[in-house]
Amino acid sequence: MLENPRSPRVRAVAKLTKRSARQETGLFLLEGPQAAREALAYRPDTLVEIFATPTALEKHTDVRDAAKDAGLEVVYTTEAVLDAMADTVTPQGIVAVARQSPTSLRDVFAASPRLVAICEEVRDPGNLGTIIRAADAAGADAVVLTGRTVDPYNPKVVRATTGSLFHVPVAVGVDLATAVAKAHEAGVRVIAADVGGGDFLGSRDVLAEPTAWLFGNEARGLEEDALALADLSLRLPIYGAAESLNLATAASVCLYETAFAQRAAR
Repeated sequence: MLENPRSPRVRAVAKLTKRSARQETGLFLLEGPQAAREALAYRPDTLVEIFATPTALEKHTDVRDAAKDAGLEVVYTTEAVLDAMADTVTPQGIVAVARQSPTSLRDVFAASPRLVAICEEVRDPGNLGTIIRAADAAGADAVVLTGRTVDPYNPKVVRATTGSLFHVPVAVGVDLATAVAKAHEAGVRVIAADVGGGDFLGSRDVLAEPTAWLFGNEARGLEEDALALADLSLRLPIYGAAESLNLATAASVCLYETAFAQRAAR
């Protein structure tokens, strides 16, 4: 059992809360039984280590059994050690280390996708994680991260995806112009979500075709050069007195409306 919160092994795991350590090692941190459960179910090949308190493993026997089936030994720790490793105040007794496994942009569009989310300079970890989760729920084929979008392996992003990071392909470090060009080569229309765009309801018919939604920065939206790359821009209507919609909420509506349209057209 790991008992010393200051041991080199514990410190190495804790460093993964920092982007520099994630970039250097190619690893990232998973916290809580749900994240471990999803990784074991969908991408057990990416898991390197699993740490847990005896109490947590007794409670989450499915995680213990899945780890055994994957040939992974669970390392027992004290509560103090687990707290030192984790980014959250309450990691629920389980922490894991996994290899980053981004998808290439070429592979995203070589698969003839029908629904893709492109995030341009999305900076808030909670927003990005929620967009990845919504894309997964809506049946999107991939999420593409361009510009200075937050690292998808940031612990806050990983938590916000609630496991969807292991379900949907995510391409990182992509130039927006290149992403749009690849989308066009694959016959995918790029639609920018923008408050200055056209009427969403009047253009819903176009959503039945292969679509890549382009979402911008929470505060500034999309810059003019980014908007110019899109085939068209659409805005969601505001029927009440709200000044605007949160980015992740708006993205969820756009992705689901597209999913509805594409399934209705089948």
